[in-house]
Amino acid sequence: MSTFIIEGGQKLKGEIKPQGAKNEALQIICAVLLTEDPVVVKNIPEISDVLHLIDTINTLGVETERIEKGTYRFCATKVDPNKMKTEEYLRLSSSLRGSVMILGPMLARFGYGFIPKPGGDKIGRRRLDTHFIGFQKLGAEFNYNSNEKVFEIAAKTLKGSYMLLDEASVTGTANIIMAATMAKGTTTIYNAACEPYIQQLCKMLVSMGAIITGIGSNLLTIKGTTQMNGCEHTIAPDMIEIGSFIGLAAMTQSELTIQGVNIDELGIIPDQFKRLGIKMDVNSNSIFIPTQESYEIESFIDGSIMTIADAPWPGLTPDLLSVFLVIATQAKGSVLIHQKMFESRLFFVDKLIDMGAQIILCDPHRATVIGQNHQHQLKATTMVSPDIRAGVALLIAAMSAKGTSKIHNIEQIDRGYENISQRLNQVGAKIQRVE
Repeated sequence: MSTFIIEGGQKLKGEIKPQGAKNEALQIICAVLLTEDPVVVKNIPEISDVLHLIDTINTLGVETERIEKGTYRFCATKVDPNKMKTEEYLRLSSSLRGSVMILGPMLARFGYGFIPKPGGDKIGRRRLDTHFIGFQKLGAEFNYNSNEKVFEIAAKTLKGSYMLLDEASVTGTANIIMAATMAKGTTTIYNAACEPYIQQLCKMLVSMGAIITGIGSNLLTIKGTTQMNGCEHTIAPDMIEIGSFIGLAAMTQSELTIQGVNIDELGIIPDQFKRLGIKMDVNSNSIFIPTQESYEIESFIDGSIMTIADAPWPGLTPDLLSVFLVIATQAKGSVLIHQKMFESRLFFVDKLIDMGAQIILCDPHRATVIGQNHQHQLKATTMVSPDIRAGVALLIAAMSAKGTSKIHNIEQIDRGYENISQRLNQVGAKIQRVE
């Protein structure tokens, strides 16, 4: 287990560039299974979860070539669905939740998919019903072996269908879209997730020969095709990392420029940070956060306490709520953080309370934060990272704290952030990694 040793209180200054989007990369890498032709993907974040998924599809027969940093060539000509029951595939796929998206393309191309119950962050219940109900509506037969905890899906022929998803699941929508690209007839998906990750996946699939309309909305129509071709695709900047950097700059009272930003794909994220009083200059390709001695949380028009809550896109992504919570601890004013989608993501606040933050955990979904306006600096402490997003929130807290902090189990942070300590050290942080 690796550890970060963080010397807090350092002012950051300079330029930093976000990595490619992790959530998009997981979908795109699964999509290469749809075709026998080569697929080149650029701007892949070389983080542990993504590399893990590449290893997983390689066990099925995908030939992978790393052309240069962040650019990979995939060829799925020799993929064999029988390899889905090998010990190596089962071991790799069981430890990464994103591996569930292997099922959609395998079902589309080979009529069969098999996977153990996947792992991932321990942030509450994350059911897979949406995936399998969608496959069943396309004509597949589903089986779950509760003793061995494996999922099996099979279909001689997939047929297009109308479906209304019971939840706007991002991975569920991606899985169903990939399966529907080669189904006979037309598939209509209502209440589809429409996050930028899904939009990017759809654009890639269209370049491979899929016929998809409604991209960017929650009503998608997919006309099935008999063959998918190779393509070249570039992964968009990671909006979660961009949001993390905005919060980090404000929390540490630093001046930071985030380069390589596609502002059109950030949705309401910048405006939500502005509701916390964080100033920024935004253009199409960069965000500049000036040094701020303080930032004041807005209140609603009637004077009631501000609430920041997650919601399906174009609402605020739940992956940033941990960052919003920690930033609010040093704001002027109070805010209610409402994590609606996962019931365990706020349990890391006890670590912030130990550092001197004033937080009331109302229940598993809600926390009230009383900002201290930098009047009482957080205290250094020793912590353990529980998941990717909470881990980065704790890293931000440690960087603003007085003294030297330690964060153990930083492999969780590695899953979502590439070389984060090196990149932050280049703009003035003092983070040491101890293996």
